[in-house]
Parts: sequence; structure tokens; C-alpha cells
Amino acid sequence: MEHYDTALAYPVQSPGVMGNQPDIVMDSLAVHGLGLVHPKKVFNFYNELHAYLASCGVDGVKVDVQNIIETLGAGHGGRVSLTRSYVQALEASISRNFPDNGCIACMCHNTDGIYSTKQTAVVRASDDFYPRDPASHTIHISSVAYNTLFLGEFMQPDWDMFHSLHPAADYHAAARAVGGCAIYVSDKPGNHNFELLKKLVLPDGSVLRTQLPGRPTVDCLFADPARDGISLLKIWNVNKCSGVVGVFNCQGAGWCKVTKKTRIHDASPGTLTGSVCANDVDSIAQVAGAGWNGESVVYAHRSGELVRLPKGASMPVTLKVLEYELFHFCPVKEISNTISFAPIGLLDMFNSSGAVEKFEVQMTSNEKLQFFDGEVSSELTTSLGNNRNPTAAISLKVRGCGRFGAYSSQHPLKCCVDNADTHFNYDSATGLVTLTLPVPSEEMYRWHVEIQV
Repeated sequence: MEHYDTALAYPVQSPGVMGNQPDIVMDSLAVHGLGLVHPKKVFNFYNELHAYLASCGVDGVKVDVQNIIETLGAGHGGRVSLTRSYVQALEASISRNFPDNGCIACMCHNTDGIYSTKQTAVVRASDDFYPRDPASHTIHISSVAYNTLFLGEFMQPDWDMFHSLHPAADYHAAARAVGGCAIYVSDKPGNHNFELLKKLVLPDGSVLRTQLPGRPTVDCLFADPARDGISLLKIWNVNKCSGVVGVFNCQGAGWCKVTKKTRIHDASPGTLTGSVCANDVDSIAQVAGAGWNGESVVYAHRSGELVRLPKGASMPVTLKVLEYELFHFCPVKEISNTISFAPIGLLDMFNSSGAVEKFEVQMTSNEKLQFFDGEVSSELTTSLGNNRNPTAAISLKVRGCGRFGAYSSQHPLKCCVDNADTHFNYDSATGLVTLTLPVPSEEMYRWHVEIQV
């Protein structure tokens, strides 16, 4: 290590950090010191390490404990100068050795680190997942959502790994599905819940990832869903043809200023009731496109309930602590006075509506496209015969496999998958159309689903 001009350095913590979260590891380092590579040689250190890893087939690294650099600035021009040197060297080495920018930055929320970063795309947004700490799970979800409000504006937040075989696994998995983040688990080999993982990951190893970093809804911005005893946490995101809102009961635990750790402050937090609506998805109008009248159908993942909501209407949700629900808001397309349609997606996936990548309507009859006139009852009470000529052909591009669902106000005449007639079921009470998509033989394959109405 001599050619890196290493030397023992002794961290000096700020009074604010020591007052908020004293740490026995930092106390030990302040006494015994740690090895610090000279900032002028740190690129050589990173480059030699990363070149070796790349030669072994490694395609990226997670760089942890980055914020310790801010405590080591003495003798190197101060914390800002030292942090900038380290971050620039790290990013230069990543660029040279990992062409896909393979770096997860972790423990890097110090201002110097954030402002020095120019290239790193993925940043850990949370404290760790602590499988053995019951107090950590609700506050974990709350923390990553609010941290993403800031970090998501300029980096891709990472919501950490979790265990698929764990009492809170569903809760964590649902949050990752709506968070727009990478999906990865730290399961012990052989300890896996594959039924849960199948709701997150497709057979080809890809995921149905939302389009944006998941953020709290507007009505949650100034609430405290971890401690106020009355608020549910709502996290919104968008897919290509829909919006999604994850609702979580995060009450009962939080950071304790006295004990300086996360603890349970309410052992029996109550059941909470709130509501969700299409406008909770901040970008729903842009997703729906021009001409949308504000109506949507809502698919609730856990309950399997499908409801058509008029413009401005909301839907109630009641959750116990560590419970969640994922609501998929699918804008309704008015095809004619009597026919309306909305694709939903893969019903058994957490991010169901993420499976739909394209939605087009091609009129096949001479009937002109007429937008909804406000009379909901006209199409719900008027049933068109199945021997009629089709009014329109709805063309969808869908990724994945399993139960696919869509909403149609009238019984479809025909469903095809890749131009082959496909059996489907129709529930006239809810308008739910379901069919089964097989497992594709190609990775990232997109099925062409056509529904004639």
C-alpha cells in the first residue's frame, strides 16, 4: 500500500452528528484511526481495484460508507476538497472499468458528496434493511419515500435489498414495486419465497419497473405517517399507460431522540382508513393523453377488486400496521357512446399495470369516435349483442406472462395473442376481461394482444 501514500487518519465528527446519532464504530476509529489513501493517489487505488474486479467478470460495485470522508479533511484542504477528489477519482475509475456506469453509492447523503457527484446514477435512499429489528420495517418504507422526494430529482434512488422469506416481505416487496428502484434480495441460499418473487420478477429475470422514482402523494408531504397515529403513507408512480399508488400503514415506530435508535413507540397502532383517487398520481393526465375525461378504473392488487371511478371520485382504503395495498389507476378510453375500455395488466404482479407498454385503438366500423358525455348509465345498462360487427380493434403491447386483465364496458367479440385466437372470460358486473399469456421464449418479449369490441 506504500505506493498509494497511505497514512493513518483520525475522524473528527461534527457536534450535530454526535448529538443525533453517536456511533461506537466512529468512536473506535477516532481513537485507533483508519488508513487513508492520499487524494492524489486515490484514482490509482480505485482503478487498480476495479480493473481486477472487471477482469474477474464483476460488472459493478457498491461503494459504502462514503460520508466518512467528510470527517478526514484535516491536512487535505478540508472536507469539501477531499470529498471532491475522492468522488471524482471514483467516477473516473467506474467510467473506465464498468462501461454501464455500474456503481451504487451508499452512505453518501452528506452535502459534499451529493454536490461533488456528476456521473453516479444510483444512490441508496435508506437505512439498511434489518431483518431482526421489528421496529425498522415501517420507518424504512417511510424514510425511503421521503428521501426520494429530494434524491429522485437528480439520481436514481435505491431502496435497499430485503428478504423474500420474512414476516414483512410482502410489505417490502410492494414498496419496491412502486418505488421505481432496482429489485434485489439478500436471501440466505435455499431460503426463498418464490411465490412472492414471481410477483416482482418475470421468468426472463426482468422486472416491471415503474417509470419514475416513487414519491409521497401531495397530501402526505406534511404528514408524519410513521408517528402521528392518523396518516397512511401513499406513494405514487406512473407506468407507460397508467398510474399506481401504493398505500402503507407505517405507524408505530420511529427514531428516538433519547435512546438514539429506532424503536417501537406504539406497540398496538390502530387500524387506519384513508382514500385514494386518480389525482394522487401527479402525472396521470399526461399519461392519459389529450381528450381524457377524468374517468379511470382502479384495480386493487391485494383484494383483486376492480372499480370504475368517475372524475374526482375517491376510493376508501383501510389498513392495519404493516399492511399495504397497491391501486392501479387506468384511464378510461371512450371508444363510442356505449363502449369504453382501459387496459390493466398482469393481475398477479405487484406492478400489474407496468406490463402494458402500448395502447392503441383502431376504429373498424363507420361509427365515429365519440367521447364520454357524462351519462355513465347509458353504457352500463345498454348491452350490445355479441353478433354485432366490431366497433374497434384495441391493440396492446404487453410484457410478461400469466393472467392479463383489462376493463371493457361491453363484452368483447374476440381476443387474439400474436394473431392467434385466445380464450377469454368476461365479468359483466365489473367489466373485467381476463385471458392468459404464456411464458415467452424470448427475453423482454412483447406480446401483441388484440381485443375486438
